[in-house]
Amino acid sequence: MRISVTVRPGSREEKVEEQEDGSYVVEVKAPAERGKANAAVVKLLSKHFNADVRIVSGFTSHHKIVEVA
Repeated sequence: MRISVTVRPGSREEKVEEQEDGSYVVEVKAPAERGKANAAVVKLLSKHFNADVRIVSGFTSHHKIVEVA
């Protein structure tokens, strides 16, 4: 399953929120530098969905497409 994710790096707390349109907003504490926020997003979504997660596109953008196995 592929989902659309908007990432907010540098947040005070880490959380996953589903939007009405089926996309997700993911807030992570990690800064958006050298892939730290991407790693935090993968870890948080893996825990949320209890499945393997990988970023398909949007590695350098706040808007990403993520594949959940």
